[in-house]
Amino acid sequence: MKSLTAALLLGTTVFATACAGASGGVYVRTGPPPLRREVIVASPGAGYVWLPGYYRYDRTGYVWVAGRYERPPRGRARWVAGHWQNSRRGWHYVEGHWR
Repeated sequence: MKSLTAALLLGTTVFATACAGASGGVYVRTGPPPLRREVIVASPGAGYVWLPGYYRYDRTGYVWVAGRYERPPRGRARWVAGHWQNSRRGWHYVEGHWR
């Protein structure tokens, strides 16, 4: 049992590349890959806005989240795209939001 616990602890330590920040965000040591080019399909209807894809990070690395259409929550709302930002603690993701 001790060897299994030690192996799990070692594996977690060796392969972990992210840590939780004080604000609850995740900081990653390596930056994201270049953004993918997406084919923007026709809008599903009037009033929909295209939200571009982005990379999210999970314990195994960066994962692409495809763009999608969404209706704004109010008439003049504008989408502010999320982005990865580098700081001395590492890379962290700033969520996209409606403004």
